[in-house]
Amino acid sequence: MKHIVSVSLGSSKRNHRVETELLGENFIIERIGTDGDFNRVLELIREMDGKVDAFGMGGIDLYLYAAGKRYEIKDALVIKEAAKKTPIVDGSGLKNTLERKVIKYIDKNIFKIKDKSVLMVSATDRFGMLEAFYELGAELTIGDLMFSLDIPIPLKSVKVFQALAKVILPIATRMPFEKLYPTGKSQEERTPKHEKYFNEADIIAGDCLFIKRYMPDNLEGKIIITNTVTEDDIEELKNLGAKMLVTTTPEFNGRSFGTNVMEAVLVSIMQKNIDDITPKDYEILLEKLNFKPRVVYLNDEFVDAKANII
Repeated sequence: MKHIVSVSLGSSKRNHRVETELLGENFIIERIGTDGDFNRVLELIREMDGKVDAFGMGGIDLYLYAAGKRYEIKDALVIKEAAKKTPIVDGSGLKNTLERKVIKYIDKNIFKIKDKSVLMVSATDRFGMLEAFYELGAELTIGDLMFSLDIPIPLKSVKVFQALAKVILPIATRMPFEKLYPTGKSQEERTPKHEKYFNEADIIAGDCLFIKRYMPDNLEGKIIITNTVTEDDIEELKNLGAKMLVTTTPEFNGRSFGTNVMEAVLVSIMQKNIDDITPKDYEILLEKLNFKPRVVYLNDEFVDAKANII
């Protein structure tokens, strides 16, 4: 049996553990939150290093991407180096493959993306999703400056976003990570921000915790495309009036794990050196696993909070 563990800077209230079977092999998949305790993350990884099959790096990204360049986050590098024997991944491999594929799946099977107004709360950590929306003709509002750096400027052009990212990311990735992203108890807080752009959007896409932290009290008719959700998250989105939820990772016992967890699962199956794994490797394995986005109709005639495949 393979054992996959996501060690996260996030809230322990979002912990989850499941046993499942994939490609004929049994897996234990679990997420352990440390409530923002960076030292505890390092302790857990060192304790389990060599005893589990793969680590997911939760609540923090190792890399941010823009215009084909990769930028390494200083704080995350320390976490990566704590694992000496067990491979550790942050989910960026799946954000480039699975999430790109999910947007194209939605366009083909659920609704057309062209001319839809899309608010991406953060694009530097979901570059595959951003590029897929752009290629399919969405009207984009990119919120990285507004939600990550508290600069009240929406970006409407992918090219402008990429040009700014080349200037900002080398500086931002040296900052303490909690300045860029909610960790620990701050993940449980909601402070509506830049509501105008939420209100104007047909689709709100990106990291679940970013969306939850800044979303307004009214999400009537909105489509949410995100990753890690709990049953409580689904209930909250429903109560705020959201129409549909699409998660880029499948459901396991009522929970959609983060991309870091699912990438760790794939890495454990492939048993290749992480540096040797290519996007094509992920694509081939995803086809074998037949992962499909989880689709939940929240406020419509058909409501099924357990829906997994359309």
